[in-house]
Amino acid sequence: MAMPQTSRLLGLVVCLVLLAASCAGLWWSTQWLWGVGVFGALVLVGLYDLLQRQHAVSRNYPVLAHIRYFLESIGPEIRQYFIQPDTEEAPFSRLQRALVYQRAKGVRDTRPFGTQIDVYANDHEWMNHSIAPTRIDSHDFRIVVGEGRAQPYSASVFNISAMSFGALSGNAIRALNAGAKAGGFYHDTGEGSISVHHRANGGDLTWELGSGYFGCRNDDGSFSEEKFVANAADPQVKMIEIKLSQGAKPGHGGVLPAAKVSAEIAAARGVPQGVDCISPARHSAFSTPIGLLEFVDKLRTLSGGKPTGFKLAIGHPWEWFGIAKAMQQTGILPDFIVVDGGEGGTGAAPAEFVDHLGVPLREGLRLVHNTLVGLNLRDQIRIGAAGKITSAYELARTLALGADWCNAARGFMFALGCIQSLSCHTDRCPTGVATQDPLRQKALVVDTKAHRVARFHEHTLKALKEMLEAAGLSHPQELGPEHIIMRVSPSQAQSFASLYKFLKPGELLTGVPQDYPVFRTFWEAASPQAFAPPANMLALRASKMV
Repeated sequence: MAMPQTSRLLGLVVCLVLLAASCAGLWWSTQWLWGVGVFGALVLVGLYDLLQRQHAVSRNYPVLAHIRYFLESIGPEIRQYFIQPDTEEAPFSRLQRALVYQRAKGVRDTRPFGTQIDVYANDHEWMNHSIAPTRIDSHDFRIVVGEGRAQPYSASVFNISAMSFGALSGNAIRALNAGAKAGGFYHDTGEGSISVHHRANGGDLTWELGSGYFGCRNDDGSFSEEKFVANAADPQVKMIEIKLSQGAKPGHGGVLPAAKVSAEIAAARGVPQGVDCISPARHSAFSTPIGLLEFVDKLRTLSGGKPTGFKLAIGHPWEWFGIAKAMQQTGILPDFIVVDGGEGGTGAAPAEFVDHLGVPLREGLRLVHNTLVGLNLRDQIRIGAAGKITSAYELARTLALGADWCNAARGFMFALGCIQSLSCHTDRCPTGVATQDPLRQKALVVDTKAHRVARFHEHTLKALKEMLEAAGLSHPQELGPEHIIMRVSPSQAQSFASLYKFLKPGELLTGVPQDYPVFRTFWEAASPQAFAPPANMLALRASKMV
């Protein structure tokens, strides 16, 4: 699509010129009447598009946007017979996006005529139900994080994942935070720190600290205790999250070019305006697993006892095992760990990182959950999880695998009106969500989109409540791997409990489980003193264990 300024001029000026010409011609011939009617109608449509507050695409592309809406309305038949099935994920299927749109708008989300999914295909999943359904009074399911700390937090089981101001527009951040405030769930700031847009509506925040320490950095990029305390003391900040890596581009770091470092972004991040803003690939405040935990404890103390933890995409298993061993050795425990799946999204990442780097959510979540269970630490540390979660079933599946709550980024972007145009990295987002263009983001009306964010959250949890009732459960914490079934062949299906290996409580304290290869290979070699690979890596290779 063209730039919004060009589109608006094209949609209005051309129509006005043609209308004027038609009116002039009407003085000489009534044959021009048709033209007057047609172009007059276009002008009225264009004016309505500019003035309405529901659809950002129409505000940015008056008149022209209706072509898209028309093609979308007849699209199911065209796609079904000629182009792409509704179930094909690229990266989210039309069915997934449609479900978010329906719930965000508060319209009917039921489906006719049966599922479009092949229930006999390999990898098809379902959740077993009970012949004795339960009755649950509320869909507001919550988890206490940091129990026993000075400022514990009661978190919803569904929250907004990390997306920075800079990656998203100011209006998008305001709408997300207002929706979080209305719905009673938290909004992760992303590593871009806390901006004026995060503070405008008072929604709960989880403040994410990346390797750039934005919002709490010295001029040389190192961590500043003084600046951290100033931001962490804000009552709006409920939890502190150290970002070790993200699923979409783990171990990569990033650069926000100087041209994009506006006065607002510079103020939020504590960096000079008009200078490249660099996120290093690794932290400078610590360099070992023990150092990480000491930093967690330091931030928890400096924040006045707010729940503090870290987020990571699982990579080398020995590095995670080193962190787990450091917990054993020091007794310092994070209040929570957020596992970010390799299928996570970002505004821009190298193709190889998006497609082939980082452990997918299910495997990463199970490894973290199993390790904590095996060390008898699981009941002291909460686990959050993120990775392509848009529906109640995806929530249920992730909770059944060991998470206490789930976060979503792209799901809430859809609630804001994102149409998956895949132009996040161009600054030309047609909906005003992922752009810093003032005119484009102005089309996103904060109040309207905030209601949609809150409704998406509410209706998704209502759907989760109905699924739990059908399964005979009373809270998401009761979900386990036995409730989720996967088809492994056209004639065989297994529960996650039998399909995947799960450790018993304390099992790692009595020995290394030999029937779980990743523990058998890397647990004993992992060190709490360093993130380095095992010293016996060459021997492991020679023995074919890696």
